Amino acid sequence: MKARKILEKARSGSKNIRFADFIKLIEAHGFILKRISGSHHVFAHPRVPHNVAAVPDKNAQARNYQIRQFLALVTKYELSLDDSAGDDK
Repeated sequence: MKARKILEKARSGSKNIRFADFIKLIEAHGFILKRISGSHHVFAHPRVPHNVAAVPDKNAQARNYQIRQFLALVTKYELSLDDSAGDDK
């Protein structure tokens, strides 16, 4: 799924976003995977002063509160999608 479509789905409040798609969305906004510790994926962005952590739920879905927190960061720091990122199907 394309990052733009995942973003639309997340903004609409969908509770069914796969963890892999959430990771793609985070990376499409310019975040870089800093480390993985167990199931915790930690991302950093040069314009955001703190890291973003993503942890899948037991069904390999993104956690809703993490999606909301991420969208709040996107809005607060006026981050946009990297047009070259996430262009696969």
